[in-house]
Amino acid sequence: MCCVQLGLAASVGLSDALGPEGVSWLRLAWAAVFLLAFTRPWRSPLSRSGLVTCILLGLATAGMTLMFMAAAVRIPLGTASALEFLGPLAVAVVRSRGAGRWWALVAAAGVAALTEPWNGGGSDPIGVLLALGAAACWAAYILLTQRAGDEVNGLQALAVSLPVAAAATTVLVGPAVVGRLDWQLLLVGAGLALLMPVIPFSLELLALRRLKASVFGTLMSLEPAIAVAIGFVVLGQAPGLTALAGVALVMAAGVGVTLQSGREGRPGPDVRDDGASRTEAPAAR
Repeated sequence: MCCVQLGLAASVGLSDALGPEGVSWLRLAWAAVFLLAFTRPWRSPLSRSGLVTCILLGLATAGMTLMFMAAAVRIPLGTASALEFLGPLAVAVVRSRGAGRWWALVAAAGVAALTEPWNGGGSDPIGVLLALGAAACWAAYILLTQRAGDEVNGLQALAVSLPVAAAATTVLVGPAVVGRLDWQLLLVGAGLALLMPVIPFSLELLALRRLKASVFGTLMSLEPAIAVAIGFVVLGQAPGLTALAGVALVMAAGVGVTLQSGREGRPGPDVRDDGASRTEAPAAR
């Protein structure tokens, strides 16, 4: 999670040179190169259904990455991260039973505190909408990852979906960004791709072999707090008390619905039934 948020903070700084869409494209392009080089997914042919799922997964990844980066340059990193976390939280709430759904009200209170609708200047409305769009893409990513897990090896699904995401962003923003690239920016982009998703995804796989799904989901709920801390230290984004309360409420909802899902034998917001990661953060943001 620290790698993810450090990568995002560095991406916000690089957006001055390439724009948020350019940084998203460069990061996805390098991640696709790394994964293709190390996994060589063409050695294991996909079924038609599996290929369609991976393509849709790649499109969801592209949408999530582009919208989150566009949000992160408009609103504080902690706020954007907490709003994006509503995607997996919503999936978990919908799948939960009974008391688990009451955590949606806690999350709604957190969103209200983060966006401050009673204060016209509280948050950039475009940034909030972009973060919520990224949350919707993250929710789609979760559902598609679960479907891919039934049809494709997890690492192979990532190795196919990320090149699709890179290709989609290339079509959308590549022509406008290529002319601004130099060797220094290319090297920085490679480093950002290692920070996210290459290193975090590897660490997640190692963690998931040692942790229960409920423990993993609970720990992942801490990411908005890590985003606030890194946003403060790296970007100088000092959150107000209302924003801190909003982040705390969203985190509490994430922990609560994860623990409730664990008691009900259902997956939490960030893991599949088989224990494989379906967070995006590392693979998509």
